[in-house]
Amino acid sequence: MEEDRLVSRQERAEDIEIEAGLRPRTLGEYIGQRPVKAQLEVFIRAARERSEVMDHVLLYGPPGLGKTTLAHIIAREMDAPIRVTSGPAIERPADLASILTRLEPGGVLFIDEIHRLARPSEEVLYPAMEDGALDVVLGGKGKGLGAQSMRISLPPFTIVGATTRAGLLTSPLRDRFGITLRLEFYPEEDLGQVIVRAAGLLGVAIEKEAVAMLAARSRGTPRIANRVLRRLRDFAQVRAGGVITEAVAEEGLKLLGIDKRGLDASDRRYLAVLAGQFQGGPVGVETLAAALSEESETLEDVLEPYLLQEGFIERTPRGRQVTAAGRSHLGIPGGTGGLFGS
Repeated sequence: MEEDRLVSRQERAEDIEIEAGLRPRTLGEYIGQRPVKAQLEVFIRAARERSEVMDHVLLYGPPGLGKTTLAHIIAREMDAPIRVTSGPAIERPADLASILTRLEPGGVLFIDEIHRLARPSEEVLYPAMEDGALDVVLGGKGKGLGAQSMRISLPPFTIVGATTRAGLLTSPLRDRFGITLRLEFYPEEDLGQVIVRAAGLLGVAIEKEAVAMLAARSRGTPRIANRVLRRLRDFAQVRAGGVITEAVAEEGLKLLGIDKRGLDASDRRYLAVLAGQFQGGPVGVETLAAALSEESETLEDVLEPYLLQEGFIERTPRGRQVTAAGRSHLGIPGGTGGLFGS
């Protein structure tokens, strides 16, 4: 389901090439996340003035907010080469050891989805991050009397880890990051600046009213805003001489099924079933998933986060329950304690 939704915060195949072209290259070009930018400006300048590498950096927050972009910016601002990998891609400790020993002095290693790093590989990182060394066991197939331990020194380097699930990181790994930064959802004003910048790079004209409309419906997420902007560009090209006017944006978003609060058909179906079939709840997630013909994990990881964020539903000890805001969005009157009151 998530891969098919235009409002998905997860990266899709179509995003990879486009995002690379839209990605800011410096902190000066990076829009939003002011507290994060302010801290990075200080840390980067201090490291450069001391001719040292930056301390290891952990970036966490929801998908689509710019963690990968910041990792590349850190490398560029430090004038350092960057190597990119991900937790799932590192299958064995030897894979990680190979990457670490091939880093250039001062290099940056970006590990996306670092929370998915296997524990044996994670343990290789501990001495690498803390002591700048690898502990290698030789002979005896790694154990027994014939085994010998050897420590290999590594050149100075910085690890930038990114995760959407900071709570899944083990304490030993989390504690080895000297800098931990959380990325927040974008306010509409900042998201509007992202849209204007992206429109310029894509070569499409967009009116300020259309910018405001798109910003309001992009779930506080630049990735979604850029993705929908590309679709609106198609509508403008075919129906409005290449200019995204307010009318074009309104028509395009309607055809794409994205309403004024950024909900799509899947979100509205969830709310409608909860509000109608289950009279507003509370109802257990397994029962709700069966009624929607979806897996419970899909509801918890894909649909519910934004509905919770917007205050349309609540998770209670007795199950999911639609809120007054959720009922209002569907145009259904209701009181407290359920869709039709208690």
